Amino acid sequence: MRELGNTQYFRVDVEPETDVQMVLAQVYEALSEKGYNPVNQIVGYIMSGDPTYITSHNGARGLIMRVERDELVEEMLRSYIRSNGWK
Repeated sequence: MRELGNTQYFRVDVEPETDVQMVLAQVYEALSEKGYNPVNQIVGYIMSGDPTYITSHNGARGLIMRVERDELVEEMLRSYIRSNGWK
């Protein structure tokens, strides 16, 4: 029988943060390889939340689902702002 008076410790492996830029790049590439229009498909996913807009080719669907949709929009807006020299 275990002693209940002692504190038990356990470790939980923390999943590394997903790099949103990397996710978008890999999903874009997978959609292009399969012949889809990546912009339309990613927009469809962001607007609806339906993961079937994203191909499962090269694990793209599972990858994009690891990132919140608002994080995808934030990253795309940041990139757009940087590319236009607004910041």
